[in-house]
Amino acid sequence: MDAVQDEAAGKRARGLDRAFEILDFLRQKRQALKPNEIAAQIGAPRSSVYELVNLLLQHGILEFTGGEGRVYLGRKLYFLGAAYENHFDFTRECEATLEQLADETRETAQFCMLDGNRYTVVRMREGARPFRISTDVGQSVPIPWTASGRLLVAHLSDQEILNFIPPQDFRLPNGEWLEPQTFIAEVRQAEREGLFTFNSIVDSFTHCFAVPVRGEEGHAAATLCLVTPRDDGIANRDRYLDCLKKAAAGLEHAPARPKRG
Repeated sequence: MDAVQDEAAGKRARGLDRAFEILDFLRQKRQALKPNEIAAQIGAPRSSVYELVNLLLQHGILEFTGGEGRVYLGRKLYFLGAAYENHFDFTRECEATLEQLADETRETAQFCMLDGNRYTVVRMREGARPFRISTDVGQSVPIPWTASGRLLVAHLSDQEILNFIPPQDFRLPNGEWLEPQTFIAEVRQAEREGLFTFNSIVDSFTHCFAVPVRGEEGHAAATLCLVTPRDDGIANRDRYLDCLKKAAAGLEHAPARPKRG
């Protein structure tokens, strides 16, 4: 009997893992897809994907959109996210910090974290200057492509970093290969200095600044960033870093504090 129960529990757990895989996949794709397309692209049996999609549709986690049986993330997820934000003060503190940074520097300010083994912009505030930085909030990006990535993995050992980052993520957007040991050396530099800045790997006209927002364990739970026109960033490097460090200090140890009743 115990063996049968264990097998059933294992099957439910695998189904739950697969359901989250479907949701994460749709979030990454940013478009509605048919269940058979989802199954093919995540390498899952079509029968199990159809079963899980139907279950998620019933609960409003997925919705039909775009015709021909395509599905995408449902509004129930919005309500769940809104409930989370309503319960914690940190989002409000983060928004205020980004607004202050953008006002002080006139540059685009971002709050960034890891999403699994990828980097993502969680919150962003555009600066006042006519120059606009185009970034999709919530879109996952390979860690080695980002200034923040050097800080967000700095608490790991060299081997843990290599195990954590998918090997293909060291291939840069321009097709060049970033040697893992070069990346690790930059991680250790960022760890020593408590910051990292560089000319963006993703485009040829911006400069990126990142400083850690340390959690209770002492390592970077998140980062605060500025993304600037390259020449302006280099000319204002010291002032921008000073603004970032002061802002990060105000957020230290603040993540996910429940609101006071």
